[in-house]
Amino acid sequence: MGGVVRVLLVDDHILMREGLRKLLEIEEGIEIAATAGGGEEALSLLARIPDGERPQVALVDARMPGMGGVELVARLRAEFPEVAPVILTTFDDDDYIFGGLRAGAKGYLLKDVPPDELVAAIRRAARGETVLGGVAGERLVSALRETPAPAAEPDGPPGGLSEREYEIARLVAAGAANREIARRLHITEGTAKNHISSCLRKLGLRDRTQLALWVSGNEHRPGG
Repeated sequence: MGGVVRVLLVDDHILMREGLRKLLEIEEGIEIAATAGGGEEALSLLARIPDGERPQVALVDARMPGMGGVELVARLRAEFPEVAPVILTTFDDDDYIFGGLRAGAKGYLLKDVPPDELVAAIRRAARGETVLGGVAGERLVSALRETPAPAAEPDGPPGGLSEREYEIARLVAAGAANREIARRLHITEGTAKNHISSCLRKLGLRDRTQLALWVSGNEHRPGG
């Protein structure tokens, strides 16, 4: 993203707000659009700024009186999706890190981040990239490693058969005639016959005997 990046600072500590303002104001291509001492004030400020002139990035403290940073991030994503929230805080608690990211934060940085890294993070967030400080990145990687891999989806019927076709094929293997298959599955004999024909076609088999042998082989295959 070229041009000037407009930034909203949200922090309940006035010294931190003003320090950040002075730090960022001297950076080329960074403009402090507004500052707020809390979540409600930030939302009120943004509502008064015309579309197209709002900040691209909001630096948000995690712990503030009233509306905390995680709640503010969620409200920003819902009400002002053009503003990319980045949490900038002294707290490295998992609740803040994962809560903020789940709420839609584009980044999580600690306040001891070097100034040049903070400026780079602001520009990256303005481009839509996610920015994670060392601690947040490490916690995220650790959580992913500790999360069990999702259980594999159970295999579907072999041979590309549908569930109903495989059910009918198994009945054929059990010696059931079309009439018995139709009665057991509450379908017509013609439907049963059509399903059997479909099984033979998909599997490249000639007759019911071959179908029965194929089912028997698949029922007893390793892991089956």
